[in-house]
Amino acid sequence: MPGLMLALALAAQPQTTAAQPTPPAQVHDYKDVVISPKGDQIAAIEADDPFQSEAEPHPVVVVRNRTDGAIVARYDPCPVCFYSGAAWSPDGQALAFVSLDRKTRAATLQVVRAGKAEAALGFPGLLETPRWSPDGRTLAVLATDRPRKMTGATQAGAPIVGEIGGATDEQRIAILPAPLPGQQAGGHLKFLSPADTFIYEYDWAPDGKAFVATEAKGDGDNNWWVAKLAAVGLDGSFREIADPGVQMKWPRVSPDGRSVTFIGGLHSDFGPTGGDLYVAPFAGGPAVDRTPSFKGSLTSLAWRGKTLFATAIVGDNNAVLTVDPATGVTKTLLAGPVSLSSGDGKVSLSADGKLLAGVAEDYTTPPHIGAGPVGSPRQITHDNDALTPQVTARSITWTNEGYTVQGWLTGPATIDPSRKYPMIVLVHGGPSSAVQPGYMWKGTTNDLVQHGFFVFQPNPRGSFGQGEAFTKANVKDFGGGDLRDILAGVDAVEKVAPVDDKRLGVYGHSYGGYMTMWTVTHSNRFKAGVAGAGIADWVSYYGENGINQWMVPFFGTTAYKDPAAYDRFSPIRYINNARTPTFIYVGERDVECPADQSLQFKAGLDAVGVPNSLVIYAGEGHGIREAEHKEDLKRRILGWFDHYLGQP
Repeated sequence: MPGLMLALALAAQPQTTAAQPTPPAQVHDYKDVVISPKGDQIAAIEADDPFQSEAEPHPVVVVRNRTDGAIVARYDPCPVCFYSGAAWSPDGQALAFVSLDRKTRAATLQVVRAGKAEAALGFPGLLETPRWSPDGRTLAVLATDRPRKMTGATQAGAPIVGEIGGATDEQRIAILPAPLPGQQAGGHLKFLSPADTFIYEYDWAPDGKAFVATEAKGDGDNNWWVAKLAAVGLDGSFREIADPGVQMKWPRVSPDGRSVTFIGGLHSDFGPTGGDLYVAPFAGGPAVDRTPSFKGSLTSLAWRGKTLFATAIVGDNNAVLTVDPATGVTKTLLAGPVSLSSGDGKVSLSADGKLLAGVAEDYTTPPHIGAGPVGSPRQITHDNDALTPQVTARSITWTNEGYTVQGWLTGPATIDPSRKYPMIVLVHGGPSSAVQPGYMWKGTTNDLVQHGFFVFQPNPRGSFGQGEAFTKANVKDFGGGDLRDILAGVDAVEKVAPVDDKRLGVYGHSYGGYMTMWTVTHSNRFKAGVAGAGIADWVSYYGENGINQWMVPFFGTTAYKDPAAYDRFSPIRYINNARTPTFIYVGERDVECPADQSLQFKAGLDAVGVPNSLVIYAGEGHGIREAEHKEDLKRRILGWFDHYLGQP
């Protein structure tokens, strides 16, 4: 564990006492980090995130030297826009990125050459994921023409008015001839994929004549869970490659063009990734799981030459690996208890696969860019070096019912071992996801710790990090084994940390909100609960939400064919058992977990006389994004736990 990763691993070791931290004025944030093909430069989208503001800061595109992190250039062609999708051309002489005005939902494809950014395309809609063709002559993008909403089910939904079930926003593969040196930028998109098909991810074939893509007909918010693997030609041809029966992420064509590798598994959201390596012939045919026994969850893939690189969550570590697509044999190159991110997977690799770049951070170490040889990168940015740890943190591992389970415990920076502290158990969404360590200095979780609470974030069965069998272990068992894992994890925490078992709270959002509703109807161990965007009744939820395709793999059928299979896991059916005061919140236009579910749970708690409060945030989707709403939510959550658990 050399170099950068070693330093972070040491920083993440358990602490029992620390100096009282000074809240940082701001944290310098890095996103979409990509290393140039030659490995000499790094591009990133960067911003200074102020401590006192919940508003999203305006970013700029920054190019740095790989060796020392020195800034070579900054680009900010649109002061009211946000940037994404930084991508180097194959020769490293050009950089493409997208600028987006979120108010107008109008995007521009920007191309930097010779130190100057020019608009290669203005588009009345959304653009994502620019990718250069292998010869550098063509740019491809995912484009949504005149969308009704931002892409993704977590975004606020369009108003539910007028005729329901009509046309939907379709994200399509489109190409644009890239401006060559000396040419005037500007042009028009040529759409290639069908107009009735939503493209989720794509990759150029090595010959530059086609793409591989994950795709589904109809509503893109709902159908990723039944997406298929397809080939899209530059001539507009379209053919199905495979229907593997698993959710797919990171489709990548092998260098010889004969096969497609992708990560397949049981996923409950499009964003988080975890699963096994699958291989399918590009000509078409069955997809085969090459890593069924891997005791971790792959999170991204990248071919470099004949080598397939991957990243993975393995227990409490994030790792960089190579994987043999013929045998599934893995070799770990780098691992540590840190979070990794980049604009091209969890790490970005040079063309020869010898150098990498990415952002690294953990609970006590602020984000910074690391770069260098794959096995020994080092820190090259120092914008956040003056920041101190704001919390204490440690990984907790325990066993329950034959499973190894892991979670993260964070607490105040100064801990008095002679007293007991209240603790909030924060259950992640998904359920197919995993809590990963990130520098804690802002947000509701950090607010709880700074307020004096311990916060325990378990990764129970159904999570990533222990292998696909572990991820599938809560199928047809929502709230069963995963709740028992969580309760056993609380026991494990209480053996090593000064936590007051009589002052426990439970909190979660999305599936975590469901788990709060389920927990307060199945346990009296917690004295207060907070349920964000939860699910009270799986049967009614099936017909209300905009993503009901995700439910079939977990329940084995639809709610209409077997309502009893759904009904038995619905918290509202057990409402007479509820005794725990519960604060409930949800976004008005939540596509994934509609507000009606929260209204139902409030009505149930009212009926049995349990103290509760419900807030529905106007215009919000599955995530609460407006600064004013985030401030209000923080105040309410802290106040709720203070009232029922006592001041920490």
